[in-house]
Amino acid sequence: MKDNESSPPEAISVIGMAGRFPDAANPDEFWRNLIAGRDSITRFPASHSEGGRRVGARSVIKDPDLFDAEFFGIYPNEAELIDPQHRIFLECAWEALEDGCCDPVAYPGLIGVYAGLSLNTYLLHNLGTGGELARNYQVSEYQAMLGNDKDFMPVRVSYKLNLRGPSMTIQTACSTSLVAICQAATALLTYQCDMALAGGVSLSFPQQRDYLYQEDGMVSPDGACRAFDADAAGTVFGHGCGVVLLKRLSEAIADRDPILAVIRGWAVNNDGSDKIGFAAPGVNAQAEVIALAQAAAGIHPSEVSYIEAHGTGSPLGDPTEIAALTKAFREGGAAGDQFCAIGTGKTHIGHLDCAAGVTGLIKTIQQFRHDRIPALLHFKAPNPRIDFAASPFRPVDRELEWLPGDKPRIAGVSAFGLGGTNAHVVVEEAPRVVGSTPSTGPQLLVLSARSDEAVHAAARRLADHLDAHSPDPA
Repeated sequence: MKDNESSPPEAISVIGMAGRFPDAANPDEFWRNLIAGRDSITRFPASHSEGGRRVGARSVIKDPDLFDAEFFGIYPNEAELIDPQHRIFLECAWEALEDGCCDPVAYPGLIGVYAGLSLNTYLLHNLGTGGELARNYQVSEYQAMLGNDKDFMPVRVSYKLNLRGPSMTIQTACSTSLVAICQAATALLTYQCDMALAGGVSLSFPQQRDYLYQEDGMVSPDGACRAFDADAAGTVFGHGCGVVLLKRLSEAIADRDPILAVIRGWAVNNDGSDKIGFAAPGVNAQAEVIALAQAAAGIHPSEVSYIEAHGTGSPLGDPTEIAALTKAFREGGAAGDQFCAIGTGKTHIGHLDCAAGVTGLIKTIQQFRHDRIPALLHFKAPNPRIDFAASPFRPVDRELEWLPGDKPRIAGVSAFGLGGTNAHVVVEEAPRVVGSTPSTGPQLLVLSARSDEAVHAAARRLADHLDAHSPDPA
């Protein structure tokens, strides 16, 4: 290396991921729903309201009450006192470690946990005065606090899985899980930990509850999210969980870890008071956070070929987001028009609040893995308040091929929190590796679990995986 050259900055690899999504129990089911163009928002009868229009729509997750307490060494009565958000995140944390081929008991390094969650309604509806559990148990305030306070979700994961890295709750509203990923990546770069779990969860009760629609507000009048469309009128909130396992790229390559994608750069900022109101988005700060992330990644905006947008479908949010992206790309030197595709999973599953950012990252990783970009659902015509033709962006109005080229594919993922905390992550496809020589003859696949039922479930998942990924016979 020449004296005036420097080594490229360390990047962060994603080596595992897990999640629960509307109508999907894991990232692969989530992908199949996306590519099939499936609307995963649940519709149900709305309650009567004389003061406004109520809409019966929300994205929900299946079996939120189920939890493998025995696996984690938690007594059934204790498990019932724990917010289901904590329970689901704990299960997904374990699954992300498994997906990354990491045994936390045997791993010699420090594993951190960075995560956040939505408002706890389980405490109010089940443990509070008149709640079902309150009628069945003598519940102390201390027990209720340990099982339900936001502070205790990440540290419960660290305790149950024996993870000794930093463990902290991140709370920035809708940008929570992407900010958690940024914080985890920074901790890895500064050697505060050797791997990190990062993400978020959103689950409130009752799951199927309607909402009040108000014109020019945040929520959709009919339960459909039409991001960037001419008929965009609001978003739909819902439930989900996402967790990614992160590791320094150089070490992941050396350890031959299963690298799913590479995080090249990231940034977090806040709007301050440079906007029309506390809950409104700010163009300048959004543009700045995108530019900062791209600078940290050492890329030119013209190298980005896809943006996973915050994309709420709200009358104010979508035009602001495109204006901010355009400002960041133009000031960064991108001269072309409509060279970058833009989409969002919210048109399929709604807005997952604290889990929205990590869900956008998982969706983008799946697009890398499958070489395709799903079409925006409900998209018919561009929003007339957005001049896409004069911007670097084109909405994904139909499914696109996204094939590897001479250079690695690069995407950006955004999440903007109500109140003004913005996050942007620059993601690159996984480095290409030379495959091993195919083996001949029978192969031994070993399964283990803590019960016969769990072993059979693992065998079913393995069989499904092999069916889905085995090449067709010649």
